[in-house]
Amino acid sequence: MNTNHLLTCEACRVIDRSDGVEDGQLWNPDHYATPLRRDLFGLMRRVQDHTADSITAVAGSMRFVYIHMIWFGVWIALNVGLAGINHEFDKFPFGLLTMIVSLEAIFLSTFVMISQNRQAARSDLRSDLDFENNIRGEIWSVHIGQALGLDVDHVEDVVRRAIEGAQEAMRNASQAGGRGSTKPDS
Repeated sequence: MNTNHLLTCEACRVIDRSDGVEDGQLWNPDHYATPLRRDLFGLMRRVQDHTADSITAVAGSMRFVYIHMIWFGVWIALNVGLAGINHEFDKFPFGLLTMIVSLEAIFLSTFVMISQNRQAARSDLRSDLDFENNIRGEIWSVHIGQALGLDVDHVEDVVRRAIEGAQEAMRNASQAGGRGSTKPDS
């Protein structure tokens, strides 16, 4: 961006001053640059990731619980002789069942972590896009305000006071929530 234009455009000067210094720098490009994420979308489409998501979806359902209840019930019934079959392949305390369930838990927890990592990557991408849109919207708003002849310093003061009021209200609400009641004292 042309630095000379920044010094003559009042709207850009307001944006420039928002960091406390009018230095001709609207932002640090290294800090605000959003990396290209095409490789992320390619990664998200890989078979392993879809498999992990599918397994996590099944494991996070009541159907999974019901299947395991039936499986454990049948396993125990067969091995304590309740099924009328006199062939116990895993005697009490069911060491083979314990080992199978432990291995299943290890793999399921790994699949859940893979799915959570993918969700975190998607969330990071959304945050980057939201940030870019917020910057774009702020720059447009300041320029439109200048074109309309609005007092940008007054608008910024109102915004600052509104943010401070909202933050104070959130602090009060969280403090009231900590006491177990959000009702004001009478």
